Amino acid sequence: MASISNDPNGRRRILFVGADGKRKPIRLGKVSLRHAESVKVKVEDLVSASITGHPPADETTRWLGKLDASLYDKLARVGLTQPRESATLAEFTRNYIDSRSDVKPGTIRNLEQCRAYLLECFDEAHALRAFTAGDAEDFRLHMVRTGRADNTTRRAIGRARQFFTAAKRRGLIQENPFEGIPASVRANTERFYFISRREAQRVLDACPDAQWRLIFALARFGGLRCPSEVLALTWDDVNWEQNRIRVPSPKTEHNEGGGSRIIPLFPELRPHLLEAFDEAEPGTQYVITRCRDSRTNLRTQMHRIIRRAGLEPWPKTFQNLRSTRETELAEQFPMHVICKWIGNSQPVAAQHYLQLTDEHFERAIEPAAVGGTQAAQNAAQQPHEATGNGTKPTPLADPGSPVSSGDFSGVPAIAGYFTGEKAPRRGFEPLLPG
Repeated sequence: MASISNDPNGRRRILFVGADGKRKPIRLGKVSLRHAESVKVKVEDLVSASITGHPPADETTRWLGKLDASLYDKLARVGLTQPRESATLAEFTRNYIDSRSDVKPGTIRNLEQCRAYLLECFDEAHALRAFTAGDAEDFRLHMVRTGRADNTTRRAIGRARQFFTAAKRRGLIQENPFEGIPASVRANTERFYFISRREAQRVLDACPDAQWRLIFALARFGGLRCPSEVLALTWDDVNWEQNRIRVPSPKTEHNEGGGSRIIPLFPELRPHLLEAFDEAEPGTQYVITRCRDSRTNLRTQMHRIIRRAGLEPWPKTFQNLRSTRETELAEQFPMHVICKWIGNSQPVAAQHYLQLTDEHFERAIEPAAVGGTQAAQNAAQQPHEATGNGTKPTPLADPGSPVSSGDFSGVPAIAGYFTGEKAPRRGFEPLLPG
């Protein structure tokens, strides 16, 4: 808790105990008691935030953003907020990235890339407090002008928003200028590509060794994310007896129950796993022993292999392999089962994975492929050969009537149920008793 102390000549100060356990003062000068009490409330919130590691309340954050330089600097000197003079774009983003020891190397690389994009567009000394919604829009336009893809731009905006959200929580800015700018990644069907089994076999034949064949097979026939899940797979994860594989999933391990999933040991995977197992040294832990450095670019070597197979690399090297496998499995199993195996949700699968292929069109126009539906269509296009009592229906008396022409071939079947017999006088309903 903080307290207000009255000094001579009407001056006031606020005393509080910081996160380090030391008692510290904030001198307010000649202010009213009411003003001192309002500052005291905000100081208590900032002290609580510094001790617990949680961001201060939104009201306190807005208050910090509007403070004059004198009082703000006093709060910064006692460690309740970050000094404004260091809150420049270059320095803040550098400090933020360096502080994120809780995230994976891939996340750090993504943040570094976004920082580079921002510094392409703005000066390093650009103050965070000076950023406006117009600057955020200028950043988006800069990404477009420099030829970045739409989804690359959206991801960069999302990470820029992350930087400024952190700055807002620290009281360095009042509003996040990137709020409201679309950042969600959209499906780009132009980058979809279905790798047929014939093409997959050509790539497997072009692979230089068993390890590369297995890398490709795990992505194409197992639907594993590459490189993260492929490199995380161990021999202990392969259950030969039950024909199942436990797939560790570094990407989703922060979600409840997302640390791993179980997939079948698909028949297409078994020979490649056996080949790699036979070549593995005793005591080997990981299924893939090469390219284990996170900085190794598997895509570059895979492109060489694909070209060696006489094919052109498809747009998204490993993502298209997962997408192909999920599309393939969707022809045989319920979607909730497939999503459990692939490790995504049904909305994500529908938007980013499932593909419409040429084979779907070819099967749709083959009579044999639609079975009973085709038979039903044929039946609807021809008069019935018999009615319920085994006789052919009587055609309409007027052969020139439109309903008896070839344009309405299904109607005579209905007309055949009408005969020359007159309906009884009592009508169609049965007589009631009595």
